[in-house]
Amino acid sequence: MDGRIDLTTLLFLVLAVVIFLKLRSVLGRRTGHEQARYERYKAQQEASQRNGKMVGQDKVVTLPRREREDLEMRPAEQEVRTDVEERARGIAAGNSGLAAGLVEIIRADRSFEPEEFLKGARAAYEIIVTAFAEGNRKTLKDLLSREVYDGFAGAISERESRSDQIDQSFVGIKSADIVEAELKGGVAQITIKFVSELISATRDRAGEVIAGDPKRIKEVTDIWTFAREVASRNPNWRLIATQAAN
Repeated sequence: MDGRIDLTTLLFLVLAVVIFLKLRSVLGRRTGHEQARYERYKAQQEASQRNGKMVGQDKVVTLPRREREDLEMRPAEQEVRTDVEERARGIAAGNSGLAAGLVEIIRADRSFEPEEFLKGARAAYEIIVTAFAEGNRKTLKDLLSREVYDGFAGAISERESRSDQIDQSFVGIKSADIVEAELKGGVAQITIKFVSELISATRDRAGEVIAGDPKRIKEVTDIWTFAREVASRNPNWRLIATQAAN
């Protein structure tokens, strides 16, 4: 090299400068705000995804997840409750007062279904009648209100003081019909008329039959009232009143 610039080299240098200036005019200059714009764009994308919508869908209103679930569940739940209420009216068999009482209980207690209640009441009736005959106070205490329990326990104690004993066979329940239903101060009360068949005989300390007949089926009618606080987490009903049929 002798310090002179070759003509070809000079032409390449000029061409490179022209290309650089052209690219700069087309692409623009970096201003230092590109990163900030990117961060804003990224934040907008993330916010859009959290709200359940994509860019370009600003006119679509997306409900929050819980509201969507509520709207999806409410019609189905309402349909179920309506069906339960209709079945309750069927159980009332034209008794408008009874139907109104059952529907009021259903609306206050979402877990209440008349058919299931009747199944439980039938089972409770047999357990209570059997426990009374056997003198099983523990079982009775779990199923009766304090007032009714005191009455049953008193009768058992009196029987025991005489050394009397009841021999009983529970044949079955012929019918169990709801005759009254109401909601009082947050307490649901339902009265059922039971017609059952029993073989029952009371024997004295010598084993002699002093009441009943150990060989004959007897039809018994009882009218019992069960109650439960609808706001309670305890699903169990208790027997709060008994009466003899007229």
